Amino acid sequence: MTYDWSVIPRNMDVFIYGALKTLEISALAILIAIPIGIIFGLGRISKNKFFKLISSVYVEIIRGVPLLVLLLWIFFVLGQFFSLGSFWGAIVGLAIFAGAFIAEIVRTGIQAVPRGQMEAARSLGMSHGKAMTHIILPQAFRRVLPPLASQFIMLIKDSSLISVIAAGELTLAAKNLVATSFRSIEVWTFVALIYFLMTFSLSLIIRYFEKRLLKSEA
Repeated sequence: MTYDWSVIPRNMDVFIYGALKTLEISALAILIAIPIGIIFGLGRISKNKFFKLISSVYVEIIRGVPLLVLLLWIFFVLGQFFSLGSFWGAIVGLAIFAGAFIAEIVRTGIQAVPRGQMEAARSLGMSHGKAMTHIILPQAFRRVLPPLASQFIMLIKDSSLISVIAAGELTLAAKNLVATSFRSIEVWTFVALIYFLMTFSLSLIIRYFEKRLLKSEA
């Protein structure tokens, strides 16, 4: 078997475009997923039974459904009522999926803050909401930052599944290139390298900020 690695430099614009679209879709999805996760994370520990029930149902259902099935459902079922298209359908699917996991990250982060912090804030005359906003959430945020960043890395890898609904990103670009060049080994090897470089670079950036955060707390 002969290899023709020249297919990589000859189609570098295709890979760059696909990688940028992957980062764009992942970034938009995580920006939507974070507020979803915070809302339902707070709902999971809420004293309001209805809010807690809704939040629990959302988290358990989404965590129990494969991302691929969720993407197909949003594209073919939800798409019947809303004109999402493949681009926004992919973003909504990824955001809803990641939001459920972020909700659990937020819940555990808040529960990791000692109860005495809330009691001390309430004893100073703060309302529950004010104590949560000014005392508990800032401390919880520092705790959930590393797993939150890991969730973003997972989202970049998960975004490869959105090619099934024809959303333009790196994997779909590679599929189309393989179909025309018949160089599957070269193309998929290079695509794997691109995904590794994106996630590894992001991991290094996250570690840098984690170290800075630890230093500021020391």
